[in-house]
Amino acid sequence: MITAEKIAKSFGTLQVLKGIDLQIEKGKIHSIVGASGAGKTTLLQILGTLSKPDSGRILFENQNIAAFSDKEISAFRNRQIGFVFQFHHLLPEFTALENVCIPAYIAKKSKSDAEKRALELFGYLGLSQRKDHKPSELSGGERQRVAVARALINSPAVVLADEPSGNLDSENRNELHELLFRLRDDFGQTFIIVTHDDGFADRSDRIFHIKDGILA
Repeated sequence: MITAEKIAKSFGTLQVLKGIDLQIEKGKIHSIVGASGAGKTTLLQILGTLSKPDSGRILFENQNIAAFSDKEISAFRNRQIGFVFQFHHLLPEFTALENVCIPAYIAKKSKSDAEKRALELFGYLGLSQRKDHKPSELSGGERQRVAVARALINSPAVVLADEPSGNLDSENRNELHELLFRLRDDFGQTFIIVTHDDGFADRSDRIFHIKDGILA
């Protein structure tokens, strides 16, 4: 589904990634693990087209992403990639429903279609009674589930998550992990997840260990 070939990335004189090769399979959960500073988040950002490698290439279903214009990459990212971050990054002035619909509006979907899809996700995620609440009125676990719904609103091919449970207590962390596995099992959703949680990584379909910018 996604192939990374010889991905290298430096920041100034610091080489963060040193020729990464990996493959992402459809309908699987892939964990990226390693010590702080190993290059996990940098790799995730490159896979998600948020950053460009200095060398190497990313193939998405045999399409070379590097050949896309900036406008094409933005449209591709909106349609094909969902993002979940450690800190949910919900807009505080909007309700949960409005936050989830934003990527659909960017994709030029109608308000009715966007809200219909969002409400379906809210039902699946157990958030139907919270759709009109603003982020400040939600618990940490609820905010992160809203972030998951936002990532899924455009039915992306892959969801990328950077420490999605890192800011949650143990109960909410476990609930989020179970939700990710349900999404894989029920919908065949593909995930690439940077995590420090060894228990979650051990349950994933594939683990990529990064050490000093290379796959260990």
